[in-house]
Amino acid sequence: MEKFFTKMASQTSKIAGTPWTFMACVGIVLLWAATGPVFQFNETWQLVINTGTTIITFLMVFLIQNTQNRDSAAMHAKIDELLHAVRSADERFIGIERLTDKELSVILEEVEGRAQRLHKQGLPRVATRAEDAKAEAKAAEKSKTQQAARKTRSVAK
Repeated sequence: MEKFFTKMASQTSKIAGTPWTFMACVGIVLLWAATGPVFQFNETWQLVINTGTTIITFLMVFLIQNTQNRDSAAMHAKIDELLHAVRSADERFIGIERLTDKELSVILEEVEGRAQRLHKQGLPRVATRAEDAKAEAKAAEKSKTQQAARKTRSVAK
């Protein structure tokens, strides 16, 4: 059943996204509008288009969502594989699509902050773990140097 639905959803999405399908729908609406005077624009005439469009929209939402879910899962798998395959990539990003919006916002702020710290000018660039380690070591060394300088100044006074 799942394979049948997947195949049907994919085919329907492909067909629904073509210019020919759009033009056919425009034709149906124009035909419906043209029959308005014949049916004196009565409630039944209006009900036909309202019911038809509602049913089609209702069904298409589920088919399109299914297609998008599969596309998204495939994209995440591909990106996760690349993160795993590239040695300098940060594997902590694998699976973050399952986090909450709040958790993702925290990660985004950290990544953007890291990019700004490491690259004071130019376009933001995500740093690798190795670059993170170098930046943290450099910051720690700078902090130690500043502390040593303060101690030297206080002893000198």
